[in-house]
Amino acid sequence: MTKPRLPADPEAFIRANTALEAPAMVPEFKLWLASEYVPIWQATEQWLAEQNVDPPYWAFCWPGGQAIARYLLDNPQVVRGKRVIDFAAGSGVSAMAAARAGAASVLANDIDALSLVAARLNAEANGLAVDVSRDDWLLGGDGEPTADVVIAGDVCYEQEMSARALAWLRGHARRGRLVLLGDPGRNYFSAQGLEERARYTIPTSLQLENRGMRETVVWRVLPHP
Repeated sequence: MTKPRLPADPEAFIRANTALEAPAMVPEFKLWLASEYVPIWQATEQWLAEQNVDPPYWAFCWPGGQAIARYLLDNPQVVRGKRVIDFAAGSGVSAMAAARAGAASVLANDIDALSLVAARLNAEANGLAVDVSRDDWLLGGDGEPTADVVIAGDVCYEQEMSARALAWLRGHARRGRLVLLGDPGRNYFSAQGLEERARYTIPTSLQLENRGMRETVVWRVLPHP
């Protein structure tokens, strides 16, 4: 059986190794994030293994998620009164934006257990309510909730993940749901079958992105390529 990837006290671990900071594109929020001044920024694989922690993708507010969040905050009618699911939610910034914009319900999903703890802490820090799910929705089955709007940010960073995620997202579009994908031009991204909704230039970390800015697009996933 796979060992749960959680430190003994997940909430204390997050608070001790990150800091509350405002993301560049969504200064309305403060999230528990990594920065040059907190321990997890310089974490090694050995240190993470000792802490029983997977790579802390949740500790960074990636540009795809920020773009989705900015779009929803600026266009609240997209999700107001609707059921929203945030796939591969990471820090939960997009889910938080949906909640702030007036969604009837928001479910943040990620297979990383610590990510969901971080998403819940981030929502609490901003006075928001976000439900969480660790189910692997790409495997199918009956655990996937119904939704009116599906959002996802930065899911095209690996070839297999990108193909599976886009197929899953397109399946929701074929069922008549609004599906929004935020992407900063990752290696395995393709705009085929997508419709541009918004475009942002987002400040990023040179250590993470090898550039100081990334042009990031919010796309609507169409039912067919």
